[in-house]
Amino acid sequence: MVADMQSRGSAHRTGRPRSVEADEAILAATRAALVDLGWSGLTLGDVATRAGVAKTTLYRRWAGKNELVVDAVAALFDELELPDRGTLAADIEGVVLQFAAILARPEAKSGLLAVLAESTRDDALRERIRTSVVDRQKRLVLEGRARAQVRGELPPESDPSSADRTVNLIFDMVAGAVVHRTLVSAEPVDTPWAQSFTRVLLLGLAGAASHP
Repeated sequence: MVADMQSRGSAHRTGRPRSVEADEAILAATRAALVDLGWSGLTLGDVATRAGVAKTTLYRRWAGKNELVVDAVAALFDELELPDRGTLAADIEGVVLQFAAILARPEAKSGLLAVLAESTRDDALRERIRTSVVDRQKRLVLEGRARAQVRGELPPESDPSSADRTVNLIFDMVAGAVVHRTLVSAEPVDTPWAQSFTRVLLLGLAGAASHP
């Protein structure tokens, strides 16, 4: 994750390499500040103090608060792993529960909602969210599909462009449902809900309705 940020943020610069330890300390301090101060109270000066770095260090890495919070939240989602539970359905249920648990964390909840609101007025920020969070986490769909194909649960793709569209659609369905239930409806994403959602995802409405 840090390597991704380095290539995005400093590819055009020369000189002393960025410190991985400083980056991690800054992102951790940003998440702590989100919990303690909220979005409106968070400042780069406070983050710098918490991380034990100069404020100029932050400005060399991030253009402002929006970009910093996106990367701090993105690091949380990089913790997601697709569990190997033996079946595609069980794997999906596992990652849905992990995703919901991350979204329920105060730093993820306040940070994500804030940058999403800001991105409605900032195209560059919306693109950063897409590349730093959305595109990176599509790896889970690709991994799950490949594993299910090895098990014989899914057929191999015959049309690469169609396969890419399917990956995007699956990600949108999973992420959209979990984000809405967790952050908008404020309802629990527990095992029964994850199982019901997975049945609808895999079987469709008609198949899920007939499932015992």
